[in-house]
Amino acid sequence: MPAFLEKRSIRYPFYGLIAVTVVLLIILFLYNWILSLAGLLLMLFPLYFMFVIDIRQRKEIEEYISTLSYRVKKVGEEALMEMPIGIMLINEDYYIEWANPFLSSCFDEDTLNGRSLYDIADALVPLVKQEVETEIITLHDRKFRVIHRHEERLLYFFDVTEQTEIEKKYHDERTVISVIFLDNYDDLTQGMDDQMRGSINNLVTSILNKWAHDNGIFLKRISSERFMAVFNESILHILEKGKFSILDEVREMTSKHNVSFTLSIGVGAGVSSLPELGSLAQSSLDLALGRGGDQAAIKQPNGKVKFFGGKTNPIEKRTRVRARVISHALKDLILASDKVIIMGHKNPDMDSIGASIGIYKVAQMNQKDAYIVVNTQALETGVSRLMEEIRNHERLSSRFIGPEESLEIATDKTLLVVVDTHKPSLVMEERLLNKIDNVVVIDHHRRGEDFVHNPILVYMEPYASSTSELVTEFLEYQPKQVKIEMLEATALLAGIIVDTKSFTLRTGSRTFDAASYLRAHGADTVLVQKFLRESIETYVKRSKLIESVSFYRDGIAIAAGEENEINDQVLIAQAADTLLAMEGVIASFVISKRGEGTIGISARSLGNINVQIIMEIMQGGGHLTNAATQLNGVTIEEAEKQLKLAIDEYLEGSKKE
Repeated sequence: MPAFLEKRSIRYPFYGLIAVTVVLLIILFLYNWILSLAGLLLMLFPLYFMFVIDIRQRKEIEEYISTLSYRVKKVGEEALMEMPIGIMLINEDYYIEWANPFLSSCFDEDTLNGRSLYDIADALVPLVKQEVETEIITLHDRKFRVIHRHEERLLYFFDVTEQTEIEKKYHDERTVISVIFLDNYDDLTQGMDDQMRGSINNLVTSILNKWAHDNGIFLKRISSERFMAVFNESILHILEKGKFSILDEVREMTSKHNVSFTLSIGVGAGVSSLPELGSLAQSSLDLALGRGGDQAAIKQPNGKVKFFGGKTNPIEKRTRVRARVISHALKDLILASDKVIIMGHKNPDMDSIGASIGIYKVAQMNQKDAYIVVNTQALETGVSRLMEEIRNHERLSSRFIGPEESLEIATDKTLLVVVDTHKPSLVMEERLLNKIDNVVVIDHHRRGEDFVHNPILVYMEPYASSTSELVTEFLEYQPKQVKIEMLEATALLAGIIVDTKSFTLRTGSRTFDAASYLRAHGADTVLVQKFLRESIETYVKRSKLIESVSFYRDGIAIAAGEENEINDQVLIAQAADTLLAMEGVIASFVISKRGEGTIGISARSLGNINVQIIMEIMQGGGHLTNAATQLNGVTIEEAEKQLKLAIDEYLEGSKKE
């Protein structure tokens, strides 16, 4: 505080003292007016002195305030005009009313006043129109954080070019860990002599070493079938742009030597912790292998996963040893539980019901109670016929319960077995997953990023034709005291027949072994055909769907139903199967309304086109030759446009590879 202001603040108590003195003089005047008059005369001198000082100090204060106001005004003007922050005022028509010199210099202009935003920076227009408060935009190769004050139509520009470059450099140089696995190394090298095995090893190693050298990757072989790679995120972006072409390169180069190795690559990225990166890389590799191999998976901390490759049909890699081990492990879990609850997916099909009955039989063979969760209100025609036949067998029908009843009987020691799906969002009763800790997952679909949390046993084989086939193999290694009944064997066989389209798709030698086992235990093929018969009305509906077919690109058939006509998923799938059997069709897509606000798409291919990837672009999934998705809140026309965009994206990606 200035000295004169400090003095002024001291005078105020002195004024109070004078007031007290005046009161005392008045009282003295009543007793002795001479003394009182003398005291008054004495007071005039300090009062005059104080009056003179007060006038002088008022002048000093006025001068100080005037000087300070000038300085503040000057600093404000200089800051407004000279500081390295852009300021812009605009009117309602997006014309610039005023901009400070710094902002004008950023645009290499003398002045921006009177110019339109559309002319000098159209990137600002959406920000202003949408009343966005802050956003980073690029202007003349510089990055600016723009702060928008809507009420004042005022824009502030902060140059953050260096900051964004540092951030980008930081992100680009973050470490990435990858685990590379030779999918079929043991199978292909098992019968080779040492010389041939060494030659193949050298070939694969040289291909991978050249790929690593060309891309600046540190590569280390840690076992006969496993490599570890370390690089950074800028290299990862390059690999993503190339769609991990090393997958195709290894497959094609080795096939010239009469073997065909495929790679699975798991990538961990997005964090700085090395242990977490390693965990993400292994988890990504598990996903890639769970989807059939020959692909790369990149898992990020937010749970999002990117997939590349997966263009080949999975080769049957299961062994009876693994089936036996899983069967025995399942037996031990069943024996340790008080009961078993089995559930498949919503809107169950033959495979889901057949596999559920198979697991029920496994529990029965081990003297444990088992229950199958089914919503009888959402059954397709074939499953309804199967359920009608089951009702004639009281012992089996009594084991089918509703979702609510399953929640009531579940305990801490109950074992939950999920069949024919691994996605929590698709199970018959998701609340069961949250209530029961001991969960087993048995599925034949390619693994997606949405997965049951922390299961105690997982058996996922995308090489199998159906979940019924996997469960049938379990039965062969269970106690033989309880025999498989005819209807139970028939349900399992029906699941295999439906998922293989009568043994024409995704059928391996093990599929026929399982069918043979079931036939030997009384499975009735005539009864299966009875379950699968369709009505004339269904046939006409399917024909009507097929009639709307049109071709998009070479060999890609798309059929779309009417906007006001609702069809179930089975009919849509059957229409896609029928189209695929037509001459000149290599892939078929059928679009139809499933319910109010829901559109279903079924996709089929002969293997040249991976319909799974196309459906995953549309938030669906499935297999290379058999996939589907559901869309909400769109029309048939909008769904068809989205499908065509997804097909274009897939085909363009394939060309780049």
